[in-house]
Amino acid sequence: MGKNKLKKFYEMEQLSNVFQLSYNEILHNGATFPMKGRWHEDYFHNQNPIVLELGCGKGEYAVGLSQRFPNHNFIGVDIKGARMWTGATEADRLALKNCAFLRTGISAIPYFFAENEVDELWITFADPQMKKVNKRLTSTTFLKLYRQIMKDNGRVNLKTDSLFLYTYTKLMAEASGLTIEMACDNLYETHLPDNEKSLTDIRTFYEQNWLDRGKTIKFLRFRLDASSRLVEPDVEIERDDYTVKKRSSNE
Repeated sequence: MGKNKLKKFYEMEQLSNVFQLSYNEILHNGATFPMKGRWHEDYFHNQNPIVLELGCGKGEYAVGLSQRFPNHNFIGVDIKGARMWTGATEADRLALKNCAFLRTGISAIPYFFAENEVDELWITFADPQMKKVNKRLTSTTFLKLYRQIMKDNGRVNLKTDSLFLYTYTKLMAEASGLTIEMACDNLYETHLPDNEKSLTDIRTFYEQNWLDRGKTIKFLRFRLDASSRLVEPDVEIERDDYTVKKRSSNE
C-alpha cells in the first residue's frame, strides 16, 4: 500500500464525518454499530430525510447535494476509503453538517441503518456487472437489502454511462411493477425543469471521463415500495461496447 493511501486512511480516522466498521468486526466479532437507528438524533441532530449515495467514489454527489439541499441529510457509502477521502475532506472543509461518509460494502448496509431510517438512494456510475447479476447495485438482490432500511415507496435514482445497466434496471422496474418517475437515455439532451437540473447536473470525476469519451449519460428514477414482487427481467440485453477494464482504468 502506497504512502499516500496510508496518509489518507490516517486522515479519514481523524474526521468526525467518517464512520468505519470492518466486515471482520461485524461478522466475526459481533460488533454493532451504535448509531444504527439513531443517525437523526446522534449525528445530524435533526429529523430531515436521510439520502444515501451508494458506491459514492470520491463523494461528489453527496457533497454537491448537501450544499444544494440543506434540509436533507446525505451519507456517501463506499468500500474504497482512498477515494472517499476526497469527498470527506471537502465536506469537512466546507463544514457541511448534513453530510457524512460510511466506509463499508453495500451488502452490509442493514448493519448500519434501521428499518425505515433511509428516505432515498442515489446510485452514481456503478460498475454495471454485465456478467454477474447479483452484484449489480440495482438487482433484485440489492433492492431487497434496500427495503430493509428504506421507507416504503422511497425513491431510487440511477445515474450511469452504461446503456446496459440503464436498460436492465428499467426492465427490472417494469417487470416488478415499480413506479418509474423519470427515464432519460440521454440526460443532457433532455429538457428538464430547474428543480430537476439541480439534482442531476452534478458531474462526478468518473462521469466527466465518460462525457470526454463521447458517452451519453442515462438517468432513471423509480419508487421502491414494500409489497411489489421483485422480478429479474427475462430478456437478453445488449452489452456495452467497452469493457469493465476500460471503464475502471482511471479509478
